[in-house]
Amino acid sequence: MAEPVILSVVNLKGGVGKTAISVNFAAYCGQKGLKTLLIDLDPQTNATFSCIDVETWQEHAAKNGTVADLLGLRTHASAEAKERKPDDVLVRKVFGAIDLIPSHLDLFTIDLDLASATARETKLRHALSGFVTQYDIVICDCPPNLTIPTQNALAMSTHYVVPVSPDFLSSLGVALLIRRVAKLCDALEHKLDLAGIIISRVGRPAIHREQTVAAIREQFGDDVLQSQLKELVAVSKSAELQVPVIDRGGDAAEELKAVSKELLERIGVKI
Repeated sequence: MAEPVILSVVNLKGGVGKTAISVNFAAYCGQKGLKTLLIDLDPQTNATFSCIDVETWQEHAAKNGTVADLLGLRTHASAEAKERKPDDVLVRKVFGAIDLIPSHLDLFTIDLDLASATARETKLRHALSGFVTQYDIVICDCPPNLTIPTQNALAMSTHYVVPVSPDFLSSLGVALLIRRVAKLCDALEHKLDLAGIIISRVGRPAIHREQTVAAIREQFGDDVLQSQLKELVAVSKSAELQVPVIDRGGDAAEELKAVSKELLERIGVKI
């Protein structure tokens, strides 16, 4: 089978809408008939809990494992030190269409736990080798840093996208992030394309917002998506209900659909 498009959603700053974009873009792709996999690599597990409830996650993590197992963190968790496979950790048909590899709190200490591990940046790529070919698109929700989980996502991705809120520190961080991603890819001899920068206002009041948006668009030009997201007050409620924002209607749903459509065009996926 053909290799899928693999998209990492990254930023060095929290609260910029990474999870909302990851979850709703995955849901949009599933609704458009694309075989879709969502991977939650953030130890805060927000993408996971946007798809399944806590009790379901706890039972699944104990019985089947999570992304932490694929990264080699949890062989200690069972007496027989059983190695989990992708089929084991997969939660099938969340939102009725997409598959999920859930996250785990163990990722908070992964940099310490894998400090002496060889090829630690490519563990996920090796674990999912062959498995991901059954999908058209894979979306990785990354933590707000460039630690091992994010490095593993980038090392297996074909594209990455950067959500940014229109405040001063967020806009400064975009150029730094792009440089650091390029440096990582050079070290890994890995080709990775920037799919775009999404201006997102999720939960982030900002001073001089319009000026900051204009500065971002001027600095990064065509890399910035035309579609942008306003304050998404519907996100927390949708996560609580384990229902995508795009299924609930309203302005937030339409904005996320527009962003998703533009993203698909930028990464060359036809629907």
